[in-house]
Amino acid sequence: MVYENYDPYFPDQPVVDRYLPVWANLPAFRSKPAFVWAENGPYTVTQSSILTYEQLNNSAQCISSQLLLSLHRGDTVVMLCSPGLEFVEVLFGCQRAGLLGVPIIPPNPSFTNNDHHHLVRVLSQTKPKAAIAHSDYITRVRKYISSQPSTNERLCKLLQNILWISTTELKEKKVNSGLSFSTYNGCKQDNVYLIQYTSGATGIPKPVLVTAGAAAHNVRVARKAYDLHPNSVITSWLPQYHDCGLMFLLLTIVSGATSVLISPSAFIRRPRLWLELISEFKATCTPVPSFTLPLVVKRGGIEKGIPINLWSMKKLIIINEPLYKASVDEFVQVFTPLGLNPLSISPSYGLAENCTFVSTAWRSGDNANHFPTYKSLLPSARLDLSARGEKEDIEVMIVNEETCEPVVDGFEGEIWIASPSNGSGYLDHPAMTREIFQGRLKDKVGRCFVRTGDRGVVKGEERFLFVTGRSSDVIELQESGREIHPHYIETAAYNSCPNLLRAGCLAAFKVSKGTIAVVAEMQTSEVKTETLRALSEEIRRGVMKDEKVEVGMVVLVKSGNVPKTTSGKIQRWLAKDKLLGGGMNVVLQIKFKDNDKTESRSRKTNFSESEGKTIGKETVDNQTDGEFPPSFHSSL
Repeated sequence: MVYENYDPYFPDQPVVDRYLPVWANLPAFRSKPAFVWAENGPYTVTQSSILTYEQLNNSAQCISSQLLLSLHRGDTVVMLCSPGLEFVEVLFGCQRAGLLGVPIIPPNPSFTNNDHHHLVRVLSQTKPKAAIAHSDYITRVRKYISSQPSTNERLCKLLQNILWISTTELKEKKVNSGLSFSTYNGCKQDNVYLIQYTSGATGIPKPVLVTAGAAAHNVRVARKAYDLHPNSVITSWLPQYHDCGLMFLLLTIVSGATSVLISPSAFIRRPRLWLELISEFKATCTPVPSFTLPLVVKRGGIEKGIPINLWSMKKLIIINEPLYKASVDEFVQVFTPLGLNPLSISPSYGLAENCTFVSTAWRSGDNANHFPTYKSLLPSARLDLSARGEKEDIEVMIVNEETCEPVVDGFEGEIWIASPSNGSGYLDHPAMTREIFQGRLKDKVGRCFVRTGDRGVVKGEERFLFVTGRSSDVIELQESGREIHPHYIETAAYNSCPNLLRAGCLAAFKVSKGTIAVVAEMQTSEVKTETLRALSEEIRRGVMKDEKVEVGMVVLVKSGNVPKTTSGKIQRWLAKDKLLGGGMNVVLQIKFKDNDKTESRSRKTNFSESEGKTIGKETVDNQTDGEFPPSFHSSL
């Protein structure tokens, strides 16, 4: 394995946590902020909102010591901390203790919002010895257990069978007890130290096993790719519990940088906050999902509040495919007058099964922002590094899914990845682990590949990788046999009437007998039925005009009904399940007949997939938005 050092006097470490004492013992870094919590804006930051390298290192050591009083190395611990600096301390404390951490978003402890299913999944699959949470959260959990023993028996039993550890007690018991930092007893390279759940974009979230060495390798590769160093300032509002949001916590420490953090909900409430943090903290790097760009253009309110100046930004990292050139161009056009350098745009690719980071199309030293395009998309990675004298140990191949043979550049196939960053498999899923994590090329003896399930194509001399979609989402058109990725249908549908539909809140998929359905969220349901019918027909015409695809069903729904992951990816599989199961809060549904006549239903309807038709009575549109409360990302 080749390690990269941006400073020959600074030795790379085998696991991320071992960077902390190195930085903390350097006089110039002891009081340097590692993380800053700026939830309410840049002017509300106080000393308690800052975590220095020395403070974080001491906290990790003391928390690990307290945890090992009641736990043993290798025990599994669920982290149910709210976003913030406390979560960061617990994350590094668990690694320092040699525990297997499972960070997840804590559901409301009343468990009445129907948002606890993932917690049940996690507790059932990982079988943790303990859960770490704030004392107030634990009090409410215990109140739920004692007051409602007969309600959701399974959840109550799972909550009762684990040891609850209060972050308040861990922090109160932190004392300077002369603990020695000379010997490191935390996670070793080969130890599985993290269970990271996939986003759920294409199916039920799956638990990926990540070793401490794989995570360290991944963030070192990302550090080099993004040219991060101790002078870098990162801003992030991404969820801290998995994927890119979690990886950037580790990347901050490996780089000796400073990260300014806020919660996703703070960003969604006020997207301008992200721009303010970049301006005030002179941020040089920020990772955002692709939907952020059009959202900030629309709701950023650049004319109001403190002046926006983006001159400091060196790497604006865009994650989540597909990456449409038009939305990036619009963002650049709006914010270039406010100091944004177009050369900072950094389209990137990653996935949980490879820790997170795979590659980026951005390269240090590029003199022009001339990314090529493919079917309106920007590249997410650049695979040919030989011309720059660069060497990577991450191998990316485009492979025919059926024959397991590499395809030539210019042809679409499944993206396969072989890397020291690869996860070790899925927890307690040996068959799926063999299928996904042990892919092998036909008639080739060599390394194992992770089969990503993503489709891609490589183009050009520098071998730019375009991520075109996901294999499981591909729609095969019955008449022509042509395949199309649903995001093209969704984009055409939205462009047919952007004034009434919510951007990024559409889902296209196939239902029975080859019928293609488009589910679209309305900006408001207070629209006349005649307008809704006209809108449905306009969606159909727009998709036919732009993509030559015939839409057989249009379903207009209320805000928050199209399910998404925490990073804004459309969950088409879940949208289809909700539609067929009658779980959509429908405003109007129209099925187009062969003779172009339509039938409509309003509100909640049930669909029989085997029959492919509506079954059930029309109901009156008199229910409230509160029946299906949108999660934070549904506000986009």
